[in-house]
Amino acid sequence: MNLSVTDPAFLFPGISLLFLAYTNRYLALAGIVRALNQGIDEQDIANRAKQIESIHVRILLIKYMQAFGVVAFLFCIFSMLALMSGQQRSGEVLFMGSLASMSISLLLSLTEVLKSGQSLKLELDRTHIRDKRS
Repeated sequence: MNLSVTDPAFLFPGISLLFLAYTNRYLALAGIVRALNQGIDEQDIANRAKQIESIHVRILLIKYMQAFGVVAFLFCIFSMLALMSGQQRSGEVLFMGSLASMSISLLLSLTEVLKSGQSLKLELDRTHIRDKRS
């Protein structure tokens, strides 16, 4: 494989967009945490505990999604530097590392999205229980 300096540069826009999406997911979780704290008196304890556990897992996933995204970005930069200095093999290895890190980040993102669906189900269950009491 023969990479040019511009090949790894194609990842830059995608990585930037992923960071924006990851940040938005994190901010959404922050809003959920605030909402949980506001409605402390009106929620049943078992459902609240499940929601908090789910939020902890999701925050952890987002942290690792972002970390692997940063590693992918750094490997991409180092790959470009290696290619500019004529170290073709090092550039290729670093680019493959960048792709692997981005793949891990995306798989973690998929896991978080699936976990998000479970969290919404918990909220719907709480709403259903509240409607039955009324």
